[in-house]
Amino acid sequence: MKGVILAGGLGTRLYPLTKVTNKHLLPVYNKPMIYYPIQCLINAGITDIQVVTGGNSAGHFLQLLGNGSDFGLKDIQYTYQQGEGGIADALRLAENFVKGDKVCVVLGDNIIEGNIKKAVDEFGRQGKGAKILLKEVHDPERFGVATIRDGKVMKIVEKPKQPESNLAVIGIYLYDAQVFEICKTLKPSARGELEITDVNNWYIDHGQMTYEVLKGWWTDAGTFDSLLRASNMIHDGGANRMDL
Repeated sequence: MKGVILAGGLGTRLYPLTKVTNKHLLPVYNKPMIYYPIQCLINAGITDIQVVTGGNSAGHFLQLLGNGSDFGLKDIQYTYQQGEGGIADALRLAENFVKGDKVCVVLGDNIIEGNIKKAVDEFGRQGKGAKILLKEVHDPERFGVATIRDGKVMKIVEKPKQPESNLAVIGIYLYDAQVFEICKTLKPSARGELEITDVNNWYIDHGQMTYEVLKGWWTDAGTFDSLLRASNMIHDGGANRMDL
């Protein structure tokens, strides 16, 4: 299984910090943000990794990560996203890297306490389709929200005003190779982006979606508040831990 980390975008919610570097290179406590999704994939047994980046600071990733030897990797691949076309648009760039394999996609600003190896192993045995990671949150209206019935994902609604559950779709997705054909059929949303929720709902509509509820804490780090929260969580959980 391949691993893809989506670390593009302009990070405008973190201006002026992101005027001089990519959001995913900012520190979360004592390590650059991008370290956490890389280690998340490695802990799940995925060592064939590509980073999708963009913007004027893309070269900084190569300076920081090099060939991945600091993580015990033989190599890290890189590709570049022009502009901000959305998560699904960024994922499309990984098609040649994935080469018909299954793929675990992690958003570069997602940080978790636990380990996704169980979900990855289960998806490896799933055959076809997709698997999403969910987390109970107190403010589901900020996220894509999953409706679960009889152990199945019935639908995902993006930022609903009246959520049907408190299960947020976090930024870790597992897909088979057909995801790239699905992405090619998408039309831009009202905000001009190709939405990953539309990809997930395709799999749901075709009866090919499974899920797992994540244990332990999870946060993104895309705003000043969540960046501070992520740093505090890492600090409180053990400053030298990398088994996130």
